Amino acid sequence: MSEEKIELGKVGGEALMEGIMMRGPKGAAVSLRMADGSIETSLRQSKLPSEKYKFLGWPLIRGPVSLVYSMAFGYKCMMESAEKITQGIMDSEEVVSESKIDKWLEDHFGPKMMAAVSAVGLILGLALAVGLFTLLPIYAFTGINLLAHDSLGAWKAVIEGVIRIAIFVGYMFAMSQIPDIRRVFQYHGAEHKSIFCYEYGLPLTVENVRAQSRFHPRCGTSFLFVMLLLGMILSAILLLLFPNLKDHNALWIAVKILQFPLIMAFGYEFIRFAGKHLKNPLVRALSFPGLAMQRITTKEPDDGIIEVGIQALTAALGRPFEARIPAQKEEEEEPSIDDPPSDTAGPEEPGED
Repeated sequence: MSEEKIELGKVGGEALMEGIMMRGPKGAAVSLRMADGSIETSLRQSKLPSEKYKFLGWPLIRGPVSLVYSMAFGYKCMMESAEKITQGIMDSEEVVSESKIDKWLEDHFGPKMMAAVSAVGLILGLALAVGLFTLLPIYAFTGINLLAHDSLGAWKAVIEGVIRIAIFVGYMFAMSQIPDIRRVFQYHGAEHKSIFCYEYGLPLTVENVRAQSRFHPRCGTSFLFVMLLLGMILSAILLLLFPNLKDHNALWIAVKILQFPLIMAFGYEFIRFAGKHLKNPLVRALSFPGLAMQRITTKEPDDGIIEVGIQALTAALGRPFEARIPAQKEEEEEPSIDDPPSDTAGPEEPGED
């Protein structure tokens, strides 16, 4: 480790279904805990747009570009992990029968159908996000303002921002109560812990990773929270400059959507700066809301989940890794009837984990 140059901000990742994707100097690595208990790891080349076109790496440009690319790539990895894990469960349960509809779809469409379903899912997800975090707060404020006899116009940006943050926190909390999502959040915690272990220059062992914090300032959760706060501030400034905007919901909706790239740009630069200045008191204070939010979106992982994070990060860093690690099976040795009992054997005591 002493000979390896550690650069903050060069490693990032994402939690998947029963796995973790890590992006590092050597590409993007995906490690999955398969249905049989083994860990499958693959490494693929994944270059950011800024690596192909230098101007896309300029400040304030790289934020929106990186976010869109990361969302698309992360969604693809998530779909692939879900497909592999689901297939592994089906294989382990020896599911051999198919419905006529499933067989017809597979014969006539195959991968094209999966791609279409994924695209529709992505579009619906984006529509849901716009509805929840743009339309709902605007019309909720309109209703509240009517009840207050149109006396809250000056507080439009603040009230909408608070509603938007409340929806975000409530949505993530509700999601965290779903067992499958809660397990994804455990992998999210393992991702952060593994990255911290690397950034502190420690060997990537289960013990070292387990000791790290699961709250990382360069997390996507923190980025989203920063975007919400920046959106509130920018909206307040716009209403100060153009007070008549508050009276035209259609125009206000258009303005809110058009300001997304600017919010993403500044949010990305802040998260990037925060990730490289972890010990700066001001950075820590400004990062606190996003880190607090990670108490919902990350959960403490067990050792098996930590192992998956270590494998993904190891591969992404370009270190030697095994493409498949078999499941560790604990085999209890039963004494043979031909073996004489040992006179030194005592009562069996349970081992410690």
